[in-house]
Amino acid sequence: MYILIVLIVIILILLVTNIRIIPQSHAAVIERLGGYHSTWQVGIHVKFPFIDRIANRVSLKERVLDFKPQPVITKDNVTMMIDTVVYFQITDPKLYTYGVEAPVSALENLSATTLRNIIGELELDQTLTSRDVINTKMRSILDEATDPWGIKVNRVEVKNIIPPEAIKDAMEKQMRAERERREQILIAEGQKQSAILVAEGKKQSMILEAEAEKEAAIQKAKGEAEAILQVQKAKAEGLRMIKDAAIDEGVIKLRALEAFEKASDGQATKIIIPSELQGLAGLATGIAESLKK
Repeated sequence: MYILIVLIVIILILLVTNIRIIPQSHAAVIERLGGYHSTWQVGIHVKFPFIDRIANRVSLKERVLDFKPQPVITKDNVTMMIDTVVYFQITDPKLYTYGVEAPVSALENLSATTLRNIIGELELDQTLTSRDVINTKMRSILDEATDPWGIKVNRVEVKNIIPPEAIKDAMEKQMRAERERREQILIAEGQKQSAILVAEGKKQSMILEAEAEKEAAIQKAKGEAEAILQVQKAKAEGLRMIKDAAIDEGVIKLRALEAFEKASDGQATKIIIPSELQGLAGLATGIAESLKK
């Protein structure tokens, strides 16, 4: 009786100790008698004691490997340090377990050799400006090479490119010279634009002054013409009024005598006597002579 109870207890202990729960995004590779048997996915599982064993537990989440900087040589024989970041995911736990020894180390070495091969085909300037090309080529090569290992390479990024100090100094000098050249160009363009604006301002000012002088001359000419016209109109009106008044010859001669009197009172040294006044003077002389006789 006691032996049966002991056996039942032992069986229960074995069952409890061989129950396994696989969490989300994980898997377990099961071997039976030393050979691959199955892959456990999410859920509760029971293995046979002494017969089955868990060969490997793997995470199916995407993982990130940040590799140390690797020395590479460009096509123009410049040595630089480049470090990369690889984003990968285990898609087949069986291949990941049995495909290659130390899959992470194998992926790191493969990444380093692939990077050296790609950089060896590029010159320094191309290497510094072609990160997208390097990332795309590396991802394609690594993804194809790791398929037999049950690994899917989702993305590869060149994290940093570290050229030699001499190259960095030369690049900084080149960048400084380029910035100074652009600054001089901007200054020259600003001066040119300023000179153009000043010249345009002077031109507009001269045009406006000429327009003002032209308008003033026009207005002055119009005013003089209007004044002359008004004077002529006044003279014409005066002549018309004299004509309408029907002044006889006696009135005209009297007016002439009044004008002559005013002229004789002046400071003029020469006096021009009209013919009508000369006739009147002769008449007056004749009358005087007759009276004397």
